[in-house]
Amino acid sequence: MKILEQPANDEFERIVRMDWQKGLLLPQANVHETVKTLGQLEKIFLNEDARRAMEPDTVVYRVQAWCPVPDGTEGAQFWGTTVVEPGQVDSEYFMTHGHFHQKRNRTEYYGTIEGEGALILMDATRSTWKEPMFPGSLHFIPPNVAHRVANIGKVPLRLVACWPSDAGHDYDAIRKLGF
Repeated sequence: MKILEQPANDEFERIVRMDWQKGLLLPQANVHETVKTLGQLEKIFLNEDARRAMEPDTVVYRVQAWCPVPDGTEGAQFWGTTVVEPGQVDSEYFMTHGHFHQKRNRTEYYGTIEGEGALILMDATRSTWKEPMFPGSLHFIPPNVAHRVANIGKVPLRLVACWPSDAGHDYDAIRKLGF
């Protein structure tokens, strides 16, 4: 049997390299990275005065996303990494913004590479609970559940994520009503 190399899609690459030790995707054209600083996270922490008093350029978290298909493609998945830095605003640990999926019936997985964290979950009735995150923990985020991550340790919290490419993100529900 002769095995042929499958040609790459012109628009999207189907292979990306991952540094599993650091929990990071290696930079390439189809890996997108966003960085969130304290100055960008208005109304995420309870004590807004404490947040505003801190250096606004302080990095709270970074997200990388590998999107090998167009956004919104049904039946496909995206892969990403998140690094949440250690730190606090008043008594709250550094955390991600948090979101529901636009298509609320979509699920997601988080796997912890390094650090100690809390996966904070909230259902549509606003009931909230948390799960401990530690190296090797794998978390299933059910449909209709908002999620965010807090770094409760002293080193960067590094995790990987996998979600449906048609899930979308609804940040507005969290901005309006909180988490």
